[in-house]
Amino acid sequence: MFCKATLLTVALALLASATPVAREPSPASGISIPLQKRGSLKNTDGTFNHEKAVREIVKLKNKHRQNLINIQNNLGADALPEGAEIQPLATVPAAFQKRGAVKLTDQEDDLEWTGSISIGSPAQSFTIDFDTGSSDLWVPSSSCRSCQGHKTYNPSKSSSSSKKSGSFRISYGDGSTASGSPYTDTVTVGGVTVTGQYLAAVTQESSEFEQDPADGLLGLGLPAISQLGHNPFFNTAVQQGAVSDGVFSFKLGQSGSELFIGGTNSDLYSGDIESHKLSSSKGYWQIGGAKVTLNGKTAASGFDTVIDSGSTIMTAPPDAAEAFWRQVRGSEVYDEEQGLYSFPCDSVPEVAFSWGGKSWTVSADDFNLGQTEQGSSQCVGALSGGNLGLGDSTWLLGDTFMKNVYTVFSVDDNSVGFAELA
Repeated sequence: MFCKATLLTVALALLASATPVAREPSPASGISIPLQKRGSLKNTDGTFNHEKAVREIVKLKNKHRQNLINIQNNLGADALPEGAEIQPLATVPAAFQKRGAVKLTDQEDDLEWTGSISIGSPAQSFTIDFDTGSSDLWVPSSSCRSCQGHKTYNPSKSSSSSKKSGSFRISYGDGSTASGSPYTDTVTVGGVTVTGQYLAAVTQESSEFEQDPADGLLGLGLPAISQLGHNPFFNTAVQQGAVSDGVFSFKLGQSGSELFIGGTNSDLYSGDIESHKLSSSKGYWQIGGAKVTLNGKTAASGFDTVIDSGSTIMTAPPDAAEAFWRQVRGSEVYDEEQGLYSFPCDSVPEVAFSWGGKSWTVSADDFNLGQTEQGSSQCVGALSGGNLGLGDSTWLLGDTFMKNVYTVFSVDDNSVGFAELA
């Protein structure tokens, strides 16, 4: 179990800084894990998949709600980030609840990136969603009756498995839950193997997860948001010396997507890495001093950003999102409850973020989530307004932003960095 005193010492040691640090590329010494993309918020006909987006937003809200609960449980209420407030459980609106046995169509492209890991001795293989916005590893248990279509973990077939006390539980917006028991076991991601890694074997799986091609999730966030109350996989790898550098990095895109464990892959980016110290040690990959520009003009500045590979739509606090969209000519409210806005399809706004250094632009294709309906001249934008409980000055940037940069997460330096894609 990680030590509260250690975490609080780290918190005091971190200095929030908007001054970027340029780091020269280092030789690739880590392990490359190819990632496969699946799912999209855009239908094959180019229209916006409203129902899938709503479910994505509700899932995101509840993930960060649980993260704040975990921080409170692990470190105490006083450790919650400034301005943070645990929100009520978000729910999927009645109009989008599943009806009968009708299944949702899973379109392709860019909603989630998955890769392979193995657990146990001998190894049991799984397809996993890698998420920097959470910190636990969980997979379906072989005793789960509702986990059809997914590979399951059988602890009795692993000589290195050990059941632990406690429980694991995730709540979903449709009122269902995923729950299970904690274990420790040997886990291998790429060529990186750790022993005694805490994980949850889920014995009851939510209906929300039935059609997801990923068998489970591996959190790459920081220890404070672990529901299991133990080090996430990558922190364990650093602690056990399984990686030469306490760094992992992502390239997310239409092709060649990968998670690189133990360093950076210099073949996938060019120039220096612009590195930013974390502005908070409360479990998130969070950097401060952010600015967003709209068609070259400052739209907002001085806010924090959480970099979350497990989300798609970028999310700003509701008032900040409203102020942003007021500056977009021809914008309209598309879904007030979910904080979604639209803009004229023939005039995609140019949106870019910076942290005191280079400006990083979100491509028009990534910002445009599709027409509001077939034949419409309005398209839905990838910046929503939502209360994630993270505070009035914290935005969340997910895959929509990350697809446009090479992103580097450093446990060694407590930093997040960006570089130009090669």
